[in-house]
Amino acid sequence: MDHIVYGRTSEYLATNYLKKHGYKIIKNNYKNSIGEIDIIAKYKKLIVFVEVKARSSRAFGDPLEAIDENKQFKIRQVAQMYLKTIGKLDCPVRFDAISVLGDDEIYHIENAF
Repeated sequence: MDHIVYGRTSEYLATNYLKKHGYKIIKNNYKNSIGEIDIIAKYKKLIVFVEVKARSSRAFGDPLEAIDENKQFKIRQVAQMYLKTIGKLDCPVRFDAISVLGDDEIYHIENAF
């Protein structure tokens, strides 16, 4: 499976995982002029921005290692623009990460950054 298909499949798995755990999905693959956020969800009173990283194995490290400070900064900027667009700059938010390893290992880290 090529990496684009694997990435989309992993985002689908992450979306289903979140739904099963009480999250309401607002948007998948939200894009603006700054960048992209994989999943935007609502959980209780929070808007949760989720970065999904996937690898078929740990041969090149853990998937979450790919969410470095630069990536975190960019996600925060995209999120801020999204909140401004919907008029919710004062809404409580959280930034989560989901790691998909292989075909079935899913790790969800709340408040990852």
